[in-house]
Amino acid sequence: MALHRMESNQADLLAPRGAVDIIGALLRADGGAHHPYMAGEIFAAGRDLPRNLADAVHYLCTLHGDHPGIIDLARDKGGFGPAAEWLDDAASGFAQERLYLTKVVVAAGPLPSTAGQADSAAAVAGQRHALEMLARSDRTGCAIGAGLALALDWRAIRTVIDAAAQRFGVELTPPALPSSRATMMVAAAAAGSVSIERAMIFGAQQMLVQHRGLWDLLHARQLARVGQ
Repeated sequence: MALHRMESNQADLLAPRGAVDIIGALLRADGGAHHPYMAGEIFAAGRDLPRNLADAVHYLCTLHGDHPGIIDLARDKGGFGPAAEWLDDAASGFAQERLYLTKVVVAAGPLPSTAGQADSAAAVAGQRHALEMLARSDRTGCAIGAGLALALDWRAIRTVIDAAAQRFGVELTPPALPSSRATMMVAAAAAGSVSIERAMIFGAQQMLVQHRGLWDLLHARQLARVGQ
């Protein structure tokens, strides 16, 4: 789950489009809604579905269940006028999402027994560290780009959390994050210079890379459980 991809890939994405178009393209390439496991295979496992859902919410909680999270860290950096109100709203909303996720994890019970558990835990810890590095970056725009991508990708992630909530008897709660439209408007407004736009796109790209890595890991864990 390396933090950095080739910078040339980012440059290819950048020209000649703006931040909104590029972040949209990144979501289509690496967003959860388009990952084969997250978009369907996790739900097509028959009697293994409860373990798949429990596995997913446990690791999502490892990645995003602590405070301060990515959006909190981006907001706390301050000095980002066009996105300040959005960051306040998103931080408040994600606190509610975090609480909901925690309730679902508790209801799901223990993490499913899976071969290679220590390696899985280390991989997700590395992802968490990579995301914290993005959110704490001194490169103006990087943290907000990561926060924007998290909020946009969370809408797909919510389908898994909601499925787990229904399976384990937790009351569904309405989504609390700002709308996709509001989030994309902030992306457009915040990209005030080429350097900021590049940093935002880098932050968004790397956030989605880590999420894609998580779904890859969860898929591998499902396959490992089949053989147990």
